[in-house]
Amino acid sequence: MQGHEGFCAECFAQARFIVQPACRHCGAPLSAKGLANADGHCAPCEQQAPLWDAAQAALVYNEWTKRLILPLKYADRTENARILAREMFRVGEGMIRSAAFLVPVPLYRKKLWSRRYNQAALIAWHLSKLSGVPVLPMALRRLRSTRPLARLGSQERFREISGSIGVNPQYLSKLRGNPVVVIDDVLTTGATASACSQALREAGVERVELLVAARAGNMEEDRQNETRALRDYA
Repeated sequence: MQGHEGFCAECFAQARFIVQPACRHCGAPLSAKGLANADGHCAPCEQQAPLWDAAQAALVYNEWTKRLILPLKYADRTENARILAREMFRVGEGMIRSAAFLVPVPLYRKKLWSRRYNQAALIAWHLSKLSGVPVLPMALRRLRSTRPLARLGSQERFREISGSIGVNPQYLSKLRGNPVVVIDDVLTTGATASACSQALREAGVERVELLVAARAGNMEEDRQNETRALRDYA
């Protein structure tokens, strides 16, 4: 029996779709509406707001989601990008249609040559097909190589990624004064999204929003689970 996009009903039952209430700023699922303030922000965002303006995620990052995301990133299962894009479009259509451009999180050139594709760019391309909003796949670029973030703690991630992402100069005039949606597969600690947001803000982007396939619930626990799961693709 098929449940969804080739998954059996038993497997599909493990999927956790993010529904309201969720933090408007970071996209984290909330167990009760009362856990958000009057602006719809969770307590951590109220204390220290992320560098982006708003975020949405389609799914909680769990075992079911990993069966789509990890093979996409590490095992050439590029067809999974279309599945993830459909779920992202379901929750983020309004966000996408209000943007001038979709901007995928970039890969460092050495990793891109090795993998042969950028999974965030593939997802963005499918979202563009669904919405008609153009993608700027090379708008952001990695300025230097970084260690694999999955194996680092939260503070280590921020230190490692800081200053490693910039805007490609040839896209400055396109981006300046326009709203964009940054596209990625997983939001864990927010380190990479923060680096992208900072680079885009410095380039004069009007509004930076973030749309991801999956959002970690317990960030530290999910970081540890992600590290263990990566061993299957090493």
